[in-house]
Amino acid sequence: MSIIKNMGGFDRISRTIIALVIIALFFNHIISGTLGIMLIILSVVFIATSFMSFCPLYTFFNFSSKSKKSE
Repeated sequence: MSIIKNMGGFDRISRTIIALVIIALFFNHIISGTLGIMLIILSVVFIATSFMSFCPLYTFFNFSSKSKKSE
């Protein structure tokens, strides 16, 4: 079984940037506590989905941000 890529380049880059900003805010103690931990977990998910070019929620909603030309 293979994973069908459903994320475009802009989506992958924006998720990675958001994740890196959240991680930087956490380690600079700007966000902390339960919210910080939840955002770190979200950041890990963002980075993982960016590297795989696959978002499980997109599959659930039958959505793709990948352009039709690059398929």
